Order: sequence, then C-alpha cells, then structure tokens
Amino acid sequence: MAPFKTSFTILAAFFSLTFLTTIKSETLFARELSAPDQFGLKTEKMTHLRFYLHDIVTAQHPTAVPVAQAATTNTSSTSFGLVLVIDDPLTVGPDLNSTLVGRAQGMFVMSSQSEVSLTMMMNLVFTEGAYKGSTLSVLAQNLVLKNPRELAIVGGTGVFRFARGYIQLRTHTINMTTLNAIVKYDAYALHY
Repeated sequence: MAPFKTSFTILAAFFSLTFLTTIKSETLFARELSAPDQFGLKTEKMTHLRFYLHDIVTAQHPTAVPVAQAATTNTSSTSFGLVLVIDDPLTVGPDLNSTLVGRAQGMFVMSSQSEVSLTMMMNLVFTEGAYKGSTLSVLAQNLVLKNPRELAIVGGTGVFRFARGYIQLRTHTINMTTLNAIVKYDAYALHY
C-alpha cells in the first residue's frame, strides 16, 4: 500500500502544480521587460522636423470643420465650447503648393472662457521620406495668440515609436476674416 500512497502523493502534487501554473498564466496580463532591445530599440536619438500646418476653415474644401458647438459659443468672445475636427495639410514651406509631407488629423476644442485657447488632440501623420507611415501624437494646450507657444508630443508610431518631446509653434499668417491660418511647426522628438 505504501507504493500506491507515494505514487498518489506525487501525482496529486504534480496536478496541483499544473493547476496553479495554469491559473497563474491565465490571470497574468502584464510582465516587466528589462531589455528594450527585444523590440529593436537601439540608442535613443532626437529628430528635429520643420513643417507648416495649413488650417483652412473657410474654403470650398475646408480642412477644419466645426462638429459641435455649445449654446454659449455664440456669445463667447473666445468661442468657448466649439469643437472642430481637422485634417490639415503639412507642407515643407509656407506655400500650400510646396511639398506635402503629411497631415494633422484630430480635434481642436476651444477650451478657455478668458482667452483664445485650444486643447489639441491630434496625430501628425507623415506621408513622405524616411518618416512615411509614422506618426507623432500630440495632446496640448495651444494659446493661439502667443508666439512662440509649445505643444507636447506624448507618443508616436513607426519610426517614432515611444516618442516624447515638444513642438514650438509660431503663427506664420492668419486671416482674421476667414480664420484660415498657416502655422510653422518645429518639432523635437526623442525616439529610438
């Protein structure tokens, strides 16, 4: 009877360990990775990109379109509560006909009752050169009347995977009647 009891004990211990291992592997959804090179990450570098964003509000084919408006927007000097969706062209130079390098896609929200300020949530989607197919993600406050001003880079994809950094903006031109604007972007992105 002793060999049966020993065999049973060993078998019970094996099934217990297998059961506990299965439970652990099924409930584990995160793990710490200490080697960034597992993902092809090499030495971190900084890239400087300069381009011009064309925000076209008034035209036959606008690139910034209002999609929501608070009742108070009509009486607010800052357009507080206005939400716009954008698909703005990014070009090498301030002329809209200069080389297109990407698009800014996302939303602008007029988010201040006391000054002209946008909360910007957008992806800078690059369509040319070494950065084609890569994006920089931006989430920031844009004090439109201030020069220069800064936006935060909070992430990216492709070449810009794990990106962080900032963008310095300067208004190149703005038409106060149409509200169409050209803004110079100097982006500084840390990435691998």
